[in-house]
Amino acid sequence: MNMPNDPVILLSYINTKLRDEYESLDELCRSLCVDREELEKKLLTIGYVYSEEINSFR
Repeated sequence: MNMPNDPVILLSYINTKLRDEYESLDELCRSLCVDREELEKKLLTIGYVYSEEINSFR
């Protein structure tokens, strides 16, 4: 799966997927074959961390 490279666009893409298609970040990562740690590191570069409570990066 080719995901956006820009962290801000990636944030929007991932949060939309989490809202509309996946119940958790782990489920999204498994389905899209994405390394969760790498994804979290990339979004942390713009100050966003995953919240299980709201199933979103904030």
